[in-house]
Amino acid sequence: MNRALMTAASGMKAQQLQVDTIANNIANANTSGFKKSELSFRALFYQTYREPGTATAGNQRNPIGLQIGSGTEVAGSAKIFSQGELEPSSGTYSMALVGEGFFGVRMPSGEMRYTRDGDFHLDGDGNIVTNEGFILDGAPAIPKEAVSVSIGDDGRIEYMTSTAGLPQEAGRIPVWRFPNAGGLRAQGSNMFSETPASGVAVSAQAGLEGTGIIRQGQRERSNVQVVDELVGLIVAQRSYEVNSRAIRASDEMLQQVNQMLR
Repeated sequence: MNRALMTAASGMKAQQLQVDTIANNIANANTSGFKKSELSFRALFYQTYREPGTATAGNQRNPIGLQIGSGTEVAGSAKIFSQGELEPSSGTYSMALVGEGFFGVRMPSGEMRYTRDGDFHLDGDGNIVTNEGFILDGAPAIPKEAVSVSIGDDGRIEYMTSTAGLPQEAGRIPVWRFPNAGGLRAQGSNMFSETPASGVAVSAQAGLEGTGIIRQGQRERSNVQVVDELVGLIVAQRSYEVNSRAIRASDEMLQQVNQMLR
């Protein structure tokens, strides 16, 4: 019965983390470029009372054995990098990636971060920056005399001036890929950082080497499906309730034993 208490408690702890994860997904349902998380679970150790295949009477062998588990635990949290829906944006420098890849962002410390949030703007020096003012790595500076800017699917930036009749190329925006994007470390502010599990970031032209294309004037929405999250929330809540009932049942059985000893 004490085992049942600890086993059910492990289930309640696991479902609490599941609810925490779902709550974070729902909270970011309208966050541009957000990627939802999914938990995976694994069984804890089993205590073996009788090994499967042990000898029995008559020179026979036990076909199943006897093992009792000790509960569950969270094995890990995986980021799901499925494509989010695109929505129009009035910003000239708003961009969305259609396909795999990330935008690279250079932090003030020189460290690289990566994001799917393409809500970029132009600062006073002509740099394409995030909402926090961090520079989009590899993007060219836009000349002050530019009156219109276009960004192609391949990341090429062209601009027009009031004096030149033909568009001029400023440069290209690179797209970054990882051998295992699921191994990236979430850093908040819609950014990720490289880890040994993700592998080394590789820069490529948009639309080539497995990277997605860039769409100007659009933003990628979160890939959270609220209905799916609500269903998962109900399942987690019911699992939590059932585990709490198992604790209550074990407690009542212990109470009956105590009453027998009086």
